[in-house]
Amino acid sequence: MNKIILKAQDLDGFLLKQDMENLKTIDELYSRTYPLFEELSREEAGNIMDKNIDNLRKVYNKLGDLLQDIIAEIPNIHVYSFETPEIMHGEASRVIAKLRNIRTQQPEFIYYIQRAYELLFNLAYGTKEHKKKNYIFVKTPVTVPVQNYAIHKIPHLDELLENSVMCVMLRGALLPSIIMSKEIQEYSNSNYITPFALFKIYRNDKRDENDMEYILDLNKSFFSEKDLEGKHLIFADPMNATGGSLVTIIQYLQTLGIKPASIKFFNVISALKGSLRVCRAIENVEIYTLWMDPILNKKAYICPGLGDAGDRINGKDYREAPRNIIQLIADFGSNITALYRNQIRKIEETILEP
Repeated sequence: MNKIILKAQDLDGFLLKQDMENLKTIDELYSRTYPLFEELSREEAGNIMDKNIDNLRKVYNKLGDLLQDIIAEIPNIHVYSFETPEIMHGEASRVIAKLRNIRTQQPEFIYYIQRAYELLFNLAYGTKEHKKKNYIFVKTPVTVPVQNYAIHKIPHLDELLENSVMCVMLRGALLPSIIMSKEIQEYSNSNYITPFALFKIYRNDKRDENDMEYILDLNKSFFSEKDLEGKHLIFADPMNATGGSLVTIIQYLQTLGIKPASIKFFNVISALKGSLRVCRAIENVEIYTLWMDPILNKKAYICPGLGDAGDRINGKDYREAPRNIIQLIADFGSNITALYRNQIRKIEETILEP
């Protein structure tokens, strides 16, 4: 089997002493939520007490302040609510709350994943001042008294976006990567459609966080080495829990002698530990996350998290008959495939053409 394996011990070797101390402090603070969670679970059948919610709010406020202090010392980690004006924070909170909610079903979950990546794209590319502008010229449906046209001004981002490659860490990352590629196309003056590199990588779910393995299956990955050299590599994974998948892929590309121009990693939710590992292990990486969560549990799931994002986007696979990439795309349905038809065509070309 043509596989690359990275172990959790290797990841922890990248962390600094200060990182380990910060992680311990955050873990101890988050542990104060457990008694409150138990009380709230018992009360759920009746009326949840405002006192417990208020106590939980206080703990989360302290966690938020501490996380912001830690991230302020690491310039290549960008958290939406830490870097945008306060007036914009409500939208991010609303999106995250809908994605976290156990009652949010798949169609609505996909809608809010799309909203999340629109916000993340703006965080990375749209929040800086751009003196040069592009113009969108459109013909409208209004024909009285004459055919109407409109012109809209947008930031000129071509130099930032062109020569980008979407690197997909299957399988939960497939739709977020397609969304990001569509955003790039919409802002490109030349209608630039990113190439795609598809990496079949997964965690060994029989292991715990402290002895986790990350397995890159090269037999089921599709990418061209020459298309990655000197390019801006973009990874879009809804959850960055441990950072192991990204580190495994980048380290493998480095063994091939590939030197990207830059690496950007977009997450809806990222755990502090995963973010620290990524930025310590990979040079020239920028992490953009809509929300920073404090800890990982022993199974390497983010807490409070939102569960298995891949299952919530794609539906659950059965181990004995997992779907391939083409089947996953087909299961998105006609609305999604029509919206992202250019991106899907690029993915099909990457997989099917020799």
